[in-house]
Amino acid sequence: MTLDQLLILSILAVTVVLFIRGPWRHDMVALAALLACVFTGLIPPQKAFSGFGHPAVVTVACALILSRGLQNTGAMDALAQRVVPRSGNTTVAMVLLTSLGAFLSGFMSNVGALALLMPVAAEMAEKQKLAPGKILMPLSFATILGGMTTLIGTPPNLMVAGFRANAGAGSYGMFDFTPVGLVVALVGVAFIGLVGWRLVPARGQTGAASFDTGTYLTEALVGKKSAAAGRTLGEIGRMLGAEDAQVVGVVHNDARISPAAPWHRVLSGDILLIEAEPGSLATCLSSLGLKMTGESDSERESGDKQPLQEESPPAGNVREKDAGKGKYAYHNEEMQLCELVVMPDSPLVGRAIQFLHLPARYQMHLLALSRRGRRSVRRLHSTPLLAGDALLMMGAEDNLISFAREQSCVPLAQRDISIPNKEKAAIALIAMALAVAGAAFGLIPAAISFATCVLAFMALKVVPLRNIYGALDGSVIVLLGTLIAVAEVMESTGAADLIAEVLLNNLAQGSAVLALALILIITMTLSDFMNNVATAAMMCSIALSTAEQLSVNPDSFLMAVAVGASCAFLTPVGHQNNTLILGPGGFDFGDYWRMGLPLEILVVAIGIPMLLWIWPL
Repeated sequence: MTLDQLLILSILAVTVVLFIRGPWRHDMVALAALLACVFTGLIPPQKAFSGFGHPAVVTVACALILSRGLQNTGAMDALAQRVVPRSGNTTVAMVLLTSLGAFLSGFMSNVGALALLMPVAAEMAEKQKLAPGKILMPLSFATILGGMTTLIGTPPNLMVAGFRANAGAGSYGMFDFTPVGLVVALVGVAFIGLVGWRLVPARGQTGAASFDTGTYLTEALVGKKSAAAGRTLGEIGRMLGAEDAQVVGVVHNDARISPAAPWHRVLSGDILLIEAEPGSLATCLSSLGLKMTGESDSERESGDKQPLQEESPPAGNVREKDAGKGKYAYHNEEMQLCELVVMPDSPLVGRAIQFLHLPARYQMHLLALSRRGRRSVRRLHSTPLLAGDALLMMGAEDNLISFAREQSCVPLAQRDISIPNKEKAAIALIAMALAVAGAAFGLIPAAISFATCVLAFMALKVVPLRNIYGALDGSVIVLLGTLIAVAEVMESTGAADLIAEVLLNNLAQGSAVLALALILIITMTLSDFMNNVATAAMMCSIALSTAEQLSVNPDSFLMAVAVGASCAFLTPVGHQNNTLILGPGGFDFGDYWRMGLPLEILVVAIGIPMLLWIWPL
């Protein structure tokens, strides 16, 4: 083993550990790996950022913008409303919903397809009287599967195509992934719709009017006339017990007091941190005469304002039956409550709400936070948010919509984030179809075709110019741009050949079919615990080297990487979609494998024969 091989393998080993267990985001880890290669002399400084000009990076960026355009115009939402039945036979509805999700994710981002259909799934969960997770997880898995069917369906496919081009064989076409990917996706969706959803554990109450986001943690101000003023924590705890709520902390003069001190007497001006189910939140506040701290910036000082008065729903329900939201009178304006889930690419991730200045910027407030399975929240407005957090927001409808769009959040209510525009929807669909056709028939390269479509979207204002760059997922762009260069080092130093040789001699025993299966399984396993783009970048070099040493068709092995990188079904951290449904579905970390493991076994069983048939060795 040479020094360069030892260096790149050491860097990759640390990178994998950080991807799986590290405190940094994936894009930070990838950038650190790139810089480590530069500082150790593995990559010349002048070529460090050459990967950002790679056609795969440009195509991903364009695809993200086009996906936003399809969402904003309501083009895909109209299709969803017509195709998916909300009631009737559960299996039929499940098959149609997951099939639509898989289809959409072939032409837009996986996360975008899931976000688009989440409100549809919410209504379906209520009408079918199912725990919301039984629809959310199948939908998430289906949108992941659908991405493997086209070149632009998921970033790993573009990464694989880029490696083929760099190897001198030319890039894959728009639908070169379809023969294998479509069959695997069809079989996978059939399994999910017919059998798989029954394996998903039912979290939360059946027939819940909205997703089970778990318990909310909210801050409630004790006013001068509050029933809680002057009472001990023990007395307040007994009063809240009837609503299955509890006090998990008290803030007195900016100092937090443990609820384990039942003798502590609560005073006017104190803030109670209350954990309660969404449906009982209003009753808890009303019974003690408490006010959410988000209602007004001056509440802590005055402490004597009247609590919000509900206009329509009864005291125990903060949401309307169908819309999943409550309407409140607030400073003589009609305000609404809406639950929003923080998406993995949201700029809110890692930021505290207090720095957003919600009252001044959006005329709205954060009332409560739900972080499934955690109780690490100390103060509501100073707690850094995580992907999958559910936020209970109050504000005017337009402000809620604007906030959700700008901060990349998904509403759990049946609400359109953008007002559908039939004319622009038609323009978006026609432009997208022309871009796909141009790439599919080889008229122009995919990057040029989709860049032209983006320009048309901008010129025709399908996506507002101010939102163009907001549609880009910076973390994905950085991942692609940095890891392309790092992966090339694996080839240039011979590290990929070394790994392939070990794989062939010790595991595959020289069998090409067994080596192909191992590449698929290893890729799939890695993608369950680390970003799928990073997985594809590392495995492509190994796949090409393995095929070269066996003197077989490299396309079989590259396609195995593409399939494996799109099959992260065992954990909530392997794919953004799985992270997104963690909170709304009320899932625990170990819930995913129950449907995910049989699905991954099925993918291997179907994928290997299809690879050997379509891309023979």
